[in-house]
Amino acid sequence: MLYKIGVYRRFEGINPRWIWLSRSYFLAGSKGALGFIIGTVREPFHYFWITGVLSSFLDNAPTYLTFFTSILGKFYPGTPEPIAVSRLISENPTYLMAVSAGAVFFGANTYIGNSPNFMVRSIAEEAGTPMPSFFGYMVKYSIVFLVPVFIIATIVFF
Repeated sequence: MLYKIGVYRRFEGINPRWIWLSRSYFLAGSKGALGFIIGTVREPFHYFWITGVLSSFLDNAPTYLTFFTSILGKFYPGTPEPIAVSRLISENPTYLMAVSAGAVFFGANTYIGNSPNFMVRSIAEEAGTPMPSFFGYMVKYSIVFLVPVFIIATIVFF
């Protein structure tokens, strides 16, 4: 279903006549626009990989908190957060380990996934050491060395 929304003041420079928005973008959870992702992330290794992939390009802490909160909502909806966290730790620690490990380990995949990566690259370039480009680093090092380690970690721990 589409909704017709009138022009607001903040859009005066753009002068749109009507803005059409899909209702699904206003819904949350499995009924929202990205509900298919929420529906596919069920097992600990799913959380490990989705948290990790996003953490490769985003900051680790918000990525961790996003998926940590989604696990709390999945297992303990409506439960006060302190109780839900203690129950998650005691009843489903593998999910917590998966999100934590994914957020921390996958940050090494890119220069921007972990702040020290970018800092070391800048220092090395300033000293005259040739460094690979952003995608060069991913192709030469991340895919070759880190992804196999992550696959082994998935098999062993999740």
